[in-house]
Amino acid sequence: MNYEILTALIGFAFATSITPGPNNLMLMASGANYGLRRTLPHMFGISLGHAFMVVVVGLVLLQLFEQFPVLNTILKVLSVGYMLWLAWKIANAAPPSDKAPTGKPFTFLQAAAFQWVNPKAWSMAITAISGYAPQDRGIFFGSLIVACVFAATNLPSVSVWAWMGVQVRRWLGTSTRLRIFNITMALLLVASLYPILTH
Repeated sequence: MNYEILTALIGFAFATSITPGPNNLMLMASGANYGLRRTLPHMFGISLGHAFMVVVVGLVLLQLFEQFPVLNTILKVLSVGYMLWLAWKIANAAPPSDKAPTGKPFTFLQAAAFQWVNPKAWSMAITAISGYAPQDRGIFFGSLIVACVFAATNLPSVSVWAWMGVQVRRWLGTSTRLRIFNITMALLLVASLYPILTH
């Protein structure tokens, strides 16, 4: 991989990882509700889970989507349904001051699995593989290089959102404010589906 392509890939990975999307909105909500330490498995699950997804997309799924376009449509419908359910869960999360909280942060495996129903993660993976994977290294190594760049770039990017959630928590001193915050984050999560639904 030459320097220009590597630089462009790092820029793409950073820009797509740091901008608002389902992962980052959920991390901000998790940071606000559970704190940074309890959100760490969620953060690592996103970064490593997405890197794994990039490799699989490069090796298998792009070819399947080309042969069977209906699979892409089915995936989109399932993803939107799951994201709407998650938005409802965030909106109804119990504040930490409640005696009987009803929610808990994502585990590592839940966050990693979530990448497979996250429309933004799919878009990032497909674009990165089709646009930046070096063709002279073979499919596997080309996909692996892209995945490593994403893993290295993604973790610091998503950490910013979890940290912002922790900072916001200081302003959310009452259950009412936290409730309003959770509902706002849920609505933003639904709004993040707009680009997927309009394509």
